Amino acid sequence: MTNQLYYGDNLQVLRDCVASESVDLVYLDPPFNSQATYNVLFKAPTGQQSQAQIEAFEDTWHWNDHAEEAFDEVMHGGNGDVAEMLRAMRSFLDENDMMAYLTMMAVRLLELRRVLKPTGSLYLHCDPTASHYLKVLMDGIFGAESFRNEIIWKRTTTHSDSKTWSRVSDSIFFYTKGRTFMWNTPREPHSEEYVADKYCNDDGDGRRYQLDNMTSPNTRPNMMYEWKGFPYPAKGWRYSKETMAKLDTEGRVWYPTNKDGTFDTAKRPRLKRYLDQMEGGVMGNIWTDISPINSQAQERLGYPTQKPLALLERVIRASSNEGDTVLDPFCGCGTAVHAAQRLRRKWVGIDITHLAISLIERRLNDAFPGIAFEVHGTPKDLDGARALAAADKYQFQWWAVSLVEAVPYGGRRKGADTGIDGTIYFKPDGKTTERAIVSVKGGDNVGVPMIRDLGHVIDREKAKIGVFITLAEPTRPMQTEAVKAGFYETPYGKYPKIQLLTVAELFAGKKPSIPLVDPSAFKKAAKEQDAEQHNLFS
Repeated sequence: MTNQLYYGDNLQVLRDCVASESVDLVYLDPPFNSQATYNVLFKAPTGQQSQAQIEAFEDTWHWNDHAEEAFDEVMHGGNGDVAEMLRAMRSFLDENDMMAYLTMMAVRLLELRRVLKPTGSLYLHCDPTASHYLKVLMDGIFGAESFRNEIIWKRTTTHSDSKTWSRVSDSIFFYTKGRTFMWNTPREPHSEEYVADKYCNDDGDGRRYQLDNMTSPNTRPNMMYEWKGFPYPAKGWRYSKETMAKLDTEGRVWYPTNKDGTFDTAKRPRLKRYLDQMEGGVMGNIWTDISPINSQAQERLGYPTQKPLALLERVIRASSNEGDTVLDPFCGCGTAVHAAQRLRRKWVGIDITHLAISLIERRLNDAFPGIAFEVHGTPKDLDGARALAAADKYQFQWWAVSLVEAVPYGGRRKGADTGIDGTIYFKPDGKTTERAIVSVKGGDNVGVPMIRDLGHVIDREKAKIGVFITLAEPTRPMQTEAVKAGFYETPYGKYPKIQLLTVAELFAGKKPSIPLVDPSAFKKAAKEQDAEQHNLFS
């Protein structure tokens, strides 16, 4: 199976594209009233915050026709306990934002249960805002007996300005579809205190060890033999004579001695258990050892809700094996699919914004050069581009801007149109960073005033070049108006100050004519060391 990345509503994608019982592991981090600023995805090359204030999506949920339809679907879908649970919640909460969120989550969680294999697992990551309601809802969908753990992840340090107990943790609910499920016991290194207390012996070679009992816990007549003058214990030895000889040859048997160096046969030999041969302790459900993504983290891409790779790798290692399929229906900046690729799992990622899809594409190609994966839902031809423009002008703008490697600007906010949909940073002299303004138009009604407006924006922003992307063919007067804007002169030659590009030309591979484009506005994901092996696996 080729790895899959989908743009679209995850409910529809799950129903149309993901087969029943085809997924081994689901991880989801669905936002609700997170109060995160979904708008700082990019920075200017100077290191300062870009003015590209992107609202990737509105992190609010309201009771509307869509929520009512979803509620009705659960009530009449033969969902039994889930329907009763949701009805009781509505009776308690009424038709508010929380109820809308829970209803929209219910229909999605039902689909996620459908696509899980009988041995599959699901991890739902959430904060305390809605965690208690989600837990009750998940009990209804998966059955209370399918709840395995609530993992507490300490995601940050305490806040000095907190007016109550500082909120420093997230919850991750772990459910399985059935009683039998994939599980690789995760272990953690022993603490320094434990090592100092338990592994306090050293023969001078630097290898620490503890001594363990070699007597059998049960009566075993075939293990009752004398060993090097030591009589057998009342119930016999723990090991056969052959195994005892092997352990002795390996130097793993400790013998009690007298002051003169002879064996003290009144005592028992013991087994040396070396620290470097012992697995760590079984990991608990309180995770304090994984730091959040801070401003200096190498893996930081600028996405406000980005989770650490180590967190996702722990989940994926525990509940899947190489070759298994991992699904993230709210994949954001793609940490789960990145971790899955890194650990040689197959993956499916879904997100409802083109911003996220383009960010994930860039991240995966940077980290795994030559990686093979399919992207669905993004326009592949003019008809697809027209359909996207008609459905959502913001998504169309973000998609079109990504075609010219520009940093997106603007979002779903009220206020005057700035005339800027994207910015391309470049260094015409190899040192000084300049800007090219990108303006996108997805309608059929384009004309000369739009070119003049772009010229005014270029002057106002003190930019050097303007790129006008249009779905419709520009008229001859528009082309003439662009030519009248003149040229921007650099040591490398002259470049048209206003450049017109159609979506059809972009599909054909044409790019803006801009000298020495600076890619540093996009945080580049580090290349994985064994990327070639990862790509062969995919």
